[in-house]
Amino acid sequence: MATALGENKSLQERINSLQIKLNAANEEQRKTKLAVNFIDDPHDEDPHDTFGGPNSRHKLQNVSPSTTPTPPRSGRPKMNLNFSREKRKSERTTAIEKQLSELSKKAAILAIDGEKYPFTIEDLEWVEEIGSGTCGVVNKMFHRATDTTMAVKMMGRTPIMEEQKRILMDLDVITKCNDCPYIVQCYGLFISQSDVYVCMELMGTCLEKLLKTTRTPIPEPILGKIALYVVKALQYLKREHGVMHRDIKPSNILLDERGNVKLCDFGISGRLVDSKAKTKGAGCAAYMAPERVEPPDPLNPDYDVRADVWSLGISLVELATGDFPYPGCRNEFEVLMKIINEPSPLLPANSGFSEQFQSFVNVCLQKNLKYRPKFDALLEHPFLVRYERETPDVASWYANVTSYV
Repeated sequence: MATALGENKSLQERINSLQIKLNAANEEQRKTKLAVNFIDDPHDEDPHDTFGGPNSRHKLQNVSPSTTPTPPRSGRPKMNLNFSREKRKSERTTAIEKQLSELSKKAAILAIDGEKYPFTIEDLEWVEEIGSGTCGVVNKMFHRATDTTMAVKMMGRTPIMEEQKRILMDLDVITKCNDCPYIVQCYGLFISQSDVYVCMELMGTCLEKLLKTTRTPIPEPILGKIALYVVKALQYLKREHGVMHRDIKPSNILLDERGNVKLCDFGISGRLVDSKAKTKGAGCAAYMAPERVEPPDPLNPDYDVRADVWSLGISLVELATGDFPYPGCRNEFEVLMKIINEPSPLLPANSGFSEQFQSFVNVCLQKNLKYRPKFDALLEHPFLVRYERETPDVASWYANVTSYV
């Protein structure tokens, strides 16, 4: 009984701690919106608009004729209440718009098969919508001049700072990664006054959609190749661009009929400073590492690429079993509580999974990040070494499994 009460108390304390953090974040956001500048600018004074002057907006009341009004105090901070009806652009917003402007100079050109083609968005023929999310809509479109069918992500330009940063990060990463075979290729950009369009190679589907439509777990050999390619993509992002993805999940891992596996969606990727992410970045709560949910040191809540390793581990358990490893949760908060309080998910025993696969998932899902390996060590794990050597026919498997859909 005492043990149960102690556990409940500990859980309640953690819930209270999360609530305090949430309240603090909301209060900080409120203060930012309501911030007022205090200034003391002598050039802003109007000698004819002093207190009691001929143009004064203030009136003295109940003052005796023999009473001399007290002169205004000099040097006192003055509150500037001259709010403009048009919101002043912050320096960060201006910087983002400048970066978009620079990208615009390089936009309106498609680079396909080594050739460059000037284009406008009117040159693309809409075929169908193939996906949508918080970042925008992805359409299947056809470019007649090059006889190329492509995926075009359309993202609306917005005054919301976080959305601007997300768009810019997505553009910055994807336009620099065409030399990586494990990241979706970018053909070009088109930036209008209202929208940003990213033209990319067309893949077959994402793993989330494949799992939902086939209702069939993905075989271990196929997952071996998928895990290998994802780790290589993540390693490339860190080594070449100092970036971590921060949103690894089945919907961001793409597959095509040729057996290619590629990573996409870099909107909430984070820059690494001294190999650590300094910004919070949301990401999907269901795949979030414990140290991001509840930092070991709240005063220094930094994290590194091992958070992406955890997300990969959760994704592999889901894809191998066909079920999300934290069942029965009604909302994100309940998922977060399970991530913090429950043991790490495992591949079910006696289900035909090899010891190497089980071991790989186990190291990815070490709750203590000190024991969770980074990318170089992961690539030396026997499971990935095996699928670096072996070549399961991903293309044939994909063709077979989708033929029944």
